[in-house]
Amino acid sequence: MSILKRFISYYQPYRVLFFADMFCAVLVSAVDLAFPQILNFLSSNVFTQGRDVILSSIGYAGLLLLALYILKYFCQYFITSWGHIMGARMEADMRLDLFDHYQRLSFSYYDKNNTGEMMSRLVNDLFDVTELAHHGPENIFISVLKIAGSFILLLMINVKMTMLLFLVTLIMVVFSIERNFRMKAVFMDNRVKIAQVNASLQDSLAGIRVVKSFANEEVERNKFCKSNQDFLASKTRSYKMMGGYHAWNSLFTGLLYIAVIVAGGYFIAEGTLHVTELVIYILYINIYVNPLEVLINFTEQFQKGFSGFKRLTDILETQPEIIDKPDAVPLDQVRGEIEFHNVSFRYNNEDDVLHDVSIRIPAGKNIALVGPSGGGKTTLCSLLPRFYDVTAGSITIDGKDIRDLTLKSLRSAIGIVQQDVYMFSGTIKENIAFGKREATEEEIMEAARNANIHDYIMSLEEGYETFVGERGVRLSGGQKQRLAIARVFLKNPPILILDEATSALDNESERYIQQSLEKLSADRTTIVIAHRLSTIRNADEIIVITDEGIKERGTHRELISENGIYSNYYHMQFEGLESATPDYDQYR
Repeated sequence: MSILKRFISYYQPYRVLFFADMFCAVLVSAVDLAFPQILNFLSSNVFTQGRDVILSSIGYAGLLLLALYILKYFCQYFITSWGHIMGARMEADMRLDLFDHYQRLSFSYYDKNNTGEMMSRLVNDLFDVTELAHHGPENIFISVLKIAGSFILLLMINVKMTMLLFLVTLIMVVFSIERNFRMKAVFMDNRVKIAQVNASLQDSLAGIRVVKSFANEEVERNKFCKSNQDFLASKTRSYKMMGGYHAWNSLFTGLLYIAVIVAGGYFIAEGTLHVTELVIYILYINIYVNPLEVLINFTEQFQKGFSGFKRLTDILETQPEIIDKPDAVPLDQVRGEIEFHNVSFRYNNEDDVLHDVSIRIPAGKNIALVGPSGGGKTTLCSLLPRFYDVTAGSITIDGKDIRDLTLKSLRSAIGIVQQDVYMFSGTIKENIAFGKREATEEEIMEAARNANIHDYIMSLEEGYETFVGERGVRLSGGQKQRLAIARVFLKNPPILILDEATSALDNESERYIQQSLEKLSADRTTIVIAHRLSTIRNADEIIVITDEGIKERGTHRELISENGIYSNYYHMQFEGLESATPDYDQYR
């Protein structure tokens, strides 16, 4: 019932269109029901009269029927066009709601779910919802109206024959309900299997360069072939079930006509039914049977649309883990003093990635985090903008717990350049402007200059209007990195997080970018994650983090003189040592 209520709620913005559609449906049904009655009247009262009466009446009857069918034409046009438009609008609303909810879901959701499957719910699962939203109420309403109307009129002609008809109809209804429950599971399985096909396709195409570099096209083909065959098997099961379903209902429809012919012949022989009444009865049988067939076909349509909508509601009912508190306040007038108080964090039920970490970063200072991969450096920085919430402890900015702040104001105050740079499909200008949507062209160009990418952009034929391609495929790694840095220059936040921000740059570019980053970092709180230690020599404090927590902290000179982990790491990079990794165990 909760799913049904949610589905009905999407009709609310279009209730005028919905009721107009239903009104037209009533008129169409009335015209269909009126035709046999008009024919019955003409057969009984006009066609039995003389030539003059027939000729004087038939013209008026023709005009009446013409008017009725012209009315039906306009009503049918409205139902078919605007009824479907209403369904398409509802589908668009559902798709927008789902997209908005995807935007609200926390990183933890994306850690556990495949992008291709999420896209399938957004696109494929809603295809049949348009038909269900339009034809659902209309088919039920028209069919019930026609069945009830024709059934009453059939009773008026012959009660005994109509009760026999009702008995066969009851068997059809029971059969349809039983098959309906069985089809529900099959159509839901169809949705799951096509989502797996989309997931396999998305994964293969996103990594096509890796696939080709390893000459593993056949491996990816086999993976896709398996998901494709699973979907085919699921569709085959559904079509077999549909085939049996429609074949049995076709048989039941035939039984209706057999019952009418046999019973009609018997009643004519008994003298309780006239031949003309049987003809009219058969006309009403057509009106009676047609909506039955519509309802039977609608059962399949309903299960397809319902299974798609059910998968949509499964997502909409998933609550984001990171949300604003009811009394959350905006973060304003940011100084940038950050403090991690006894912070611990784990992903799901795994072991702690961070345990009892305490760091105080004064406003405007530049702090560098170094250490082996897996030590928790990136995780620590992901906690600051609340991509994840701490398992224990707290994080404050200017003395305010970040969980008491609105997410929008918190994340607006933090600029991030990540190691894995993402470029949106669009122009260079649009990608830089992502840092500040209302930025002027001059501001965008200034940001590019600060990131040492302006001259390169101007050398392109279309300059800032150059398309970068999907995920920035037309740019080198260093160029994408500098565009990402330009975004942050444009955003101009009081707090910076630089996660390997210069990792993809050559030495010359790194030198220019480092100067730009130092300029950007001035009077701003900056957290730098770095493996290339040349970028952090001038940091106010360097913190060495391993999987056992903070092991060393101090300035570059202080840590070099301690001859510990940082010193060992530094000498590996700048003195040509070929040891694979520092022996961290000796410092534990």
